[in-house]
Amino acid sequence: MTVLRIVSGSANPGLFSAIANHLGVDSYGCSLERFPDGELHPTIEDVCGADVYVIQPTSPPVNEHFVELLLLLDACRRSRAARVTAVVPYFGYARQDRRTGPGQALGSPVVMDAIVAAGADRLVVVDPHTPALEAMCRIPVETLSAVPALCRELAGDLPEGAVVVAPDLGAVKLAERYAKALHGSVAVVRKQRESGSTVAALDIAGDVSGRRVVVIDDMITTGATIEAAVEKLRAHGAAADIVVAATHGLFVHTAVNRLRKLDLRRVLVTDSTDVKAADAFIRVSSIAPTIADAIARLHADEPLDNPAV
Repeated sequence: MTVLRIVSGSANPGLFSAIANHLGVDSYGCSLERFPDGELHPTIEDVCGADVYVIQPTSPPVNEHFVELLLLLDACRRSRAARVTAVVPYFGYARQDRRTGPGQALGSPVVMDAIVAAGADRLVVVDPHTPALEAMCRIPVETLSAVPALCRELAGDLPEGAVVVAPDLGAVKLAERYAKALHGSVAVVRKQRESGSTVAALDIAGDVSGRRVVVIDDMITTGATIEAAVEKLRAHGAAADIVVAATHGLFVHTAVNRLRKLDLRRVLVTDSTDVKAADAFIRVSSIAPTIADAIARLHADEPLDNPAV
């Protein structure tokens, strides 16, 4: 069998080390030089003839980490790797999957084309913002989910039958998956985005009065969507100790302060990004076992058993 190699970018070294430990393989890092003008110049170790998995979420700063990913893929291709898989736990630009007005670009397919051109033979993502990524890509896309792992953590915080709340219409299917695993019901907040960091919650479909709730989403960026949903839930009489769960914790700008003021019981995210927030109310659940299992199965050309459905 072709030898397995995993290569780390600089975006999330902690997750990379955890994946290497789960796989029981040596890690193949890279040296990253930055020229005075800001250009990145990564150099990898020898991967000639290997089945290579490049682990690099495109978390903030998204553009820098994305360019680093492209250069790492190109380095693997030029080093004559037998197969190169881009493992991108958090996939930036996934929100740009459709145009909402004239003169706009479609970021998702542009980014996909760049990954293919750089040398990736396959892409692995975790709970992307849009399920349409595979349709945009000319190489196989394997979509993993953190929902099973997050539900196991949530089971200790929530009573059976808690209400799973989608903070907007786009999260309804995700909420249904959580509700099925947690044996709960679903409520939906209808929101209106006023700007990139301002959201208004208009109304709620579903009964939350006096009930424990968990607000779920695929990512927390500024915290505006969560803030609007929590305020509307409390106005409708939901139990005070609200839990929030999301796969990707980006926590940009003043997101942590915004969430702290909401007096939440818990905010649960994964280590798909390198979460720096040190607040006690933020808990990080590792998806390293999920990704490591997927890499082992893909290396052995076996089917995956944790698809996002």
